[in-house]
Amino acid sequence: MERLTSSPRLMIVSDLDETMVDHHKDPENLSLLRFNSLWEDAYRHDSLLVFSTGRAQTMYKKLRKERPLLTPDVIITSVGTEISYGNSMVLDDNWVEILNNKWDRGIVEEETSKFPELTLQGETEQRPHKLSFNIDKSKVQAVTKELSQRLEKRGVDIKIIFSGGNAFDVLPKGGGKGQALAYLLKKLKTEGKLPINTLACGDSGNDTELFTIPNVYGVLVSNAQEELLEWYAENAKENPNIIHASERCASGIIQAIGHFKLGPNLSPRDVSDFLECKADNVNPGHEVVKFFLFYERWRRGEVENCETYTASLKASCHPAGVFVHPSGGEKSLRDTIDELGKYYGDMTGKKFRVWTDQVLATDTTPGTWIVKLDKWEQTGRDERKCCTTTVKFTSKEGEGFVWEHVQQIWSEETEIKDDSNWII
Repeated sequence: MERLTSSPRLMIVSDLDETMVDHHKDPENLSLLRFNSLWEDAYRHDSLLVFSTGRAQTMYKKLRKERPLLTPDVIITSVGTEISYGNSMVLDDNWVEILNNKWDRGIVEEETSKFPELTLQGETEQRPHKLSFNIDKSKVQAVTKELSQRLEKRGVDIKIIFSGGNAFDVLPKGGGKGQALAYLLKKLKTEGKLPINTLACGDSGNDTELFTIPNVYGVLVSNAQEELLEWYAENAKENPNIIHASERCASGIIQAIGHFKLGPNLSPRDVSDFLECKADNVNPGHEVVKFFLFYERWRRGEVENCETYTASLKASCHPAGVFVHPSGGEKSLRDTIDELGKYYGDMTGKKFRVWTDQVLATDTTPGTWIVKLDKWEQTGRDERKCCTTTVKFTSKEGEGFVWEHVQQIWSEETEIKDDSNWII
């Protein structure tokens, strides 16, 4: 969050499973990729992305290896009991101290063990401030009442969250996704960075609290689960700031951005003709996002106006511009564009996708921009590579951006640094 010096234009706070990520109806991740392109193109430079998930950090990291997730500015894990910041996922120790108030994990373990209705979930889901169980839905009300009373007598204040039809989480009373969001908003306000708009996004019972925080827009994605829909019908159906989207998962989030008029909601992936793809704001990051979308479609054999666009792209490269391959080899930028010709359609019919992450542009001197990003390629379900990419642009008023230099180095997240089929 340190990269922002003023209030974010928008902060999106989204659940992951079946909200940002569609596990059941979108094996190609097209909805998520649409959101990714929109975020990097229009929002990354002046907004905040927050993931708020029931997953523990270990399982969150596993999901990152399986799906094309962007890197969030803040990650809230374990149903709002852990808040971490940045790429290094630095834990918020102050939040830990808040949750320690009237919480004793040992006593909670002892008391929950007395309920045969509760089946302990896997070890990865058990955290310092969260115990997770499975339970039959018909037993929830009785167990919640009795367990709460027992722990209250022993001086432990808890919150019980039921979600997903069978998940039963026991947290400190001050925990949960809603309380974590309220804490984050208060922290940002103290730093003079309170978001101009905040959009909360969810699909299940453990997301309910997100929609109770004042001055926050909310979207239940179309595939929201029964317990959240019941809460919505009883508590929020008449609230104009909370909607039940008609689109699934990440597409529902994009729909909400448009519905509430929070900013641009046309993803570059929804533009078929790249020559018509113009950004509202002059930002060289837009050029990078657009180029790597073109590169994906080129290799998938899906580009319209091929010759016109490549000619335009080549003309936007400086005659002396250089591309430095992650292997260390150098070649002319214009030669690199020419070389793309022989790869047209070579990934047709394959699960080839390209996405950009953490696209940040800096104007170093008047008329000169440096854009840094992570560029990802996926050639199969488990085959992906990432390069940290730096692009230098120059610009003159009314003449657009000129590509001067592109350099790529293998990212630490790339386990197999294979140069084969890596063009740019």
